[in-house]
Amino acid sequence: MIHPSFSRPLAAGLAAALLSLGACRQQATNTIPIGEYASMTGSEAAFGQSTHLGIQLAVEQVNAAGGVLGKQLQLITEDNGSKQGESATIAQKLISRDRAVALLGEVASSRSLEVAPICQADKVPMISPASTNPAVTQAGDYIFRVCFIDPFQGEVLARFAKDTLKVRRVASLIAVSSAYSVGLAKYFKEPFEAAGGSVVLEQKYSNGDKDFKAQLTAINAANVEALFIPGYYSDVALICIQARELGLKCPIFGGDGWEAPELTEIGGPAVDGCYYSDHFAPSDPSPTAQAFVKAFQARFQGKVPDAMAALGYDAARLLAQAIQRAGTTDGPALRDAIAATRDFDGVTGRTTIDAERNASKSAVVVQVVKGQTVLVQTFPP
Repeated sequence: MIHPSFSRPLAAGLAAALLSLGACRQQATNTIPIGEYASMTGSEAAFGQSTHLGIQLAVEQVNAAGGVLGKQLQLITEDNGSKQGESATIAQKLISRDRAVALLGEVASSRSLEVAPICQADKVPMISPASTNPAVTQAGDYIFRVCFIDPFQGEVLARFAKDTLKVRRVASLIAVSSAYSVGLAKYFKEPFEAAGGSVVLEQKYSNGDKDFKAQLTAINAANVEALFIPGYYSDVALICIQARELGLKCPIFGGDGWEAPELTEIGGPAVDGCYYSDHFAPSDPSPTAQAFVKAFQARFQGKVPDAMAALGYDAARLLAQAIQRAGTTDGPALRDAIAATRDFDGVTGRTTIDAERNASKSAVVVQVVKGQTVLVQTFPP
């Protein structure tokens, strides 16, 4: 028997608890949680930060327009610190604790490869904004991307080297610990050599290295006509500085891993004149691209969006449209709706999800000119 003096506080406490529980349930029914795992800090922080801004803008626009299925999207962002192993732990937390109905991430293919099997096992769709290694979507039918893949990017770079740069003898400098770098090097070499070119020397380094002089000295001695670096901007900028210091005068080019403001901030004049393949150019005159650039600059104090921001924006918008078409956030139904995406009018081009859950779309090659990127060439799918 409860003493009479405790009955009123107990009742009040129970009522408060019930009200709190009801509020939590009401809040849960009015939101759709979306998980994002990204390299917000660490060696590839520029990737994660730019992608996040694009996703954030898309979510804000969707919610301002009334949300999806009558609910607001709730973006839950977690930082993996650009570290291997962190993304898997984050994904488990987003799925199990936060009940995310889908995950957006990552840019680095190696970190997307960590998370893909988890999403596949839990039947939670995952959309990578910018992981280009083919193995990412091969993890299963819940794994998608909105970017082109490395076999296409490698072919674009091979064609660019042969037909535009008009070079035949090329050296490659590859980050051996990066799935992206190793894969893109392979997918460049095969079509380039099939077209009559030759990768006469392949040198290697590890992510985070600061001294590349030994590899660059060997490349300089090989009398190559161009240097291909399928790496990330933080390494590439240092490599270009040291290459120019050693007197390497040939063209230097690479892939979309170069895309970040830090490339020119770190590399300075050493990266001027270099080329890289990419997903988006802010100078793209299409109405969709220019509307995005205008909205992005208005939201983020005049900041010019890069390709990672554009891909993040497209990934979030494509997911929101798929939820709307599915009419539910149930995993299998949402997976089927994403897979059925055709001719999505994205900032980075018109996107169709193919049978392998990859995006069929164009690529561009840009050149760094006085610290800015200039569109050089567009390659259709």
